[in-house]
Amino acid sequence: MCAGNICRSPTAEGVMLRLAADAGLEGAVEIDSAGTGGWHAGEPADERATAAAAQRGITLSGVARQVTEEDFERFDLVLAMDRANLLDLRALAPGTRALAKVRLLREFDPASAGREDLDVPDPYYGGARGFDTVLDLVEAACRGLLDDLLARQSA
Repeated sequence: MCAGNICRSPTAEGVMLRLAADAGLEGAVEIDSAGTGGWHAGEPADERATAAAAQRGITLSGVARQVTEEDFERFDLVLAMDRANLLDLRALAPGTRALAKVRLLREFDPASAGREDLDVPDPYYGGARGFDTVLDLVEAACRGLLDDLLARQSA
């Protein structure tokens, strides 16, 4: 989850969908993205995010929506892109069970282990390079997340 659901979180959704499909898990896991704010609801992903993802063969096809209380019931994990959204999600979580599902996406990137800053920076107000940086960070974290899911599945 990110703030507006047009840059970082749809990028993570697209990356994870691609990785899951490549691993033969298409349809076996449910992946979606949302924003903590609703000001972009109904809009497609930012054109710059879509273009950067397309250069890597990743499709961003969803439309922005705001996170709901039902998301905490529907999903096993509710992943935030940065600490600000993590705090917002924790405040929205309807109980301790839901709260336990809220984590930072980059917690799953093995190369980020022990780092203090696990935020995926918001590229919205920057240039094209910011969207590539987001893809680099998100791809690493999503690969770690996929490894975690596969390990749980085989346990």
